Amino acid sequence: MSGSILLFGATSMLGYHLATVFPRTVRPFISPGNRSPSVRRWPALKLDDPTWIEGIFQKAQPDVLMYCHAVCDVSKCQSDPDWAYAINVRQVERVMTVLPDRTRLVYVSSDHVFGGDGRYDEASSPCPISVYGRTRVAAERQVLSRPGSLVIRTGLGVGDSPDGRTGHRDWLRYRTLRQLPITIIHDEYRSAVWIRDLARRVRALASSRETGIRHLSATRAVSRVELADHLMQRMGLVPNFNIESRHQQPTPHIGRVELTSRYGGILSSPLGSVLDCEPAV
Repeated sequence: MSGSILLFGATSMLGYHLATVFPRTVRPFISPGNRSPSVRRWPALKLDDPTWIEGIFQKAQPDVLMYCHAVCDVSKCQSDPDWAYAINVRQVERVMTVLPDRTRLVYVSSDHVFGGDGRYDEASSPCPISVYGRTRVAAERQVLSRPGSLVIRTGLGVGDSPDGRTGHRDWLRYRTLRQLPITIIHDEYRSAVWIRDLARRVRALASSRETGIRHLSATRAVSRVELADHLMQRMGLVPNFNIESRHQQPTPHIGRVELTSRYGGILSSPLGSVLDCEPAV
């Protein structure tokens, strides 16, 4: 499958790299209010306006819609569930109502649909422990009700962020250089991969005939402490952070959540862990 691709959510880590790695084939739209210099040239979404959404689809007639737009801040979602559902679920529903039948919907979800320790493949039942995770599950169900759609669950993508201070690596550097406190959760493990590897795999899946749910796994799960140590050393910074348990935090933190896949083929093969390979250029 090839042709025009719309990307909703180009200010997310993954969305930003989908837009920058594939500038000729992906047309990006950013979250409203984001004025980072790296993304301000792209148009903003107006997903509370059904007329605007319908107009975009009528004009673009996309072959694929890659949906990376969501509020991913677990604390903010936990403190205001109605707001989280309005953005993470209701906006998806609004888009689906006017999405042309010819357009393939590819929804990028998260390992936060799981919560407790475990290895999870595509047949595993969701078990979210946060409002954010529950909004992801609800949105997935809506997407999967549309024939031919694809839900891609990802772990932690590591790399450049649009604003230079979000995403795990940039967050560590930003706070370290400003001598701001950093707390790392020792009992949270993720499938952490380089963001450009993730973007290339998502783009390939979007153009494939795969439907249903697919996991993007890593060669191994890594703890947040291992990851922070590794990234700080790569950046030439001295690791200096507090270490706490997820159970000490005021908002839910997932445990050892390792994504695996029950499918074969190159599009389901594990991506290299951040700890074991160099980032792609």
